Amino acid sequence: MISRPVDPTQELAAFLRTRRERLDPHDLGLPSRRQSRRTPGLRREEVAELAGVSIDYIVRLEQARGLRPSADVVEALAGALRLAPDERAYLFDLTRHRPRDAGKPTTAAAPSLARLVADLSPLPAMLMNHRFDILAWNRGMTRLLLDFGTLPAAQRNSLWLCLMHPGIREFYIDRERVVREGIAHLRSAWAAHPEDRTLGDLITEFTAGDLEFARLWAEQDVKIPGRGSKAMRHPVVGDIAVHFEVLMPLQDTDQRLMICRAADEESQAAFDRLCAR
Repeated sequence: MISRPVDPTQELAAFLRTRRERLDPHDLGLPSRRQSRRTPGLRREEVAELAGVSIDYIVRLEQARGLRPSADVVEALAGALRLAPDERAYLFDLTRHRPRDAGKPTTAAAPSLARLVADLSPLPAMLMNHRFDILAWNRGMTRLLLDFGTLPAAQRNSLWLCLMHPGIREFYIDRERVVREGIAHLRSAWAAHPEDRTLGDLITEFTAGDLEFARLWAEQDVKIPGRGSKAMRHPVVGDIAVHFEVLMPLQDTDQRLMICRAADEESQAAFDRLCAR
């Protein structure tokens, strides 16, 4: 038996048909038709009407006749077929488009993730959203950086702290690299979330209020550092080097879990002294 690679066009056709056939027209508030239904689900003309496309277009998609719908049409089809988030992402993958953000930006930590952050202590850990707002943190992170709970909510943003907070501005030994990577990551988030006005306002604030940010933002760098290292000059125990990993939960994709650990024996000893205080 010879296995064949998956044909996205055929998969798209089958997926659209099965999603259409599972829908109940009464649940969508569609008017009853005089003609009896010979097959379950919606008719093609009903999907076409809901998605704002022609009936012929739906027929050609379901017959795998080589169409490649635009991102706007994919979004309309996902809405017309009442796709769940995972199904919507799958539809975008089949059509080779990047899915748009389906929901509002996360402003509070998912309870299970907040508990995970706490359980990771003494390893420093914190939870952020795509705009670097700090949603949860543990004792280890408090000892390493500062207690974010003492700050106004508007200042609980890791990039804001790096740029604006007097105690954190000089905290990183290789400050320009840290800021440059943060800005490159922020640019990627900005492109992925163009509808996020709060993020846009934050970028405007940084550009107007910090010459370093304005200079580096103008360089147009884009990078998503999922792991790396940072060297810090801690005011209590001296120099500490950490490795970090950034993880994205499958169920809460707007949240990022950052976990730090000592990069060497000297840094571990320094952190142990912090934890013993």
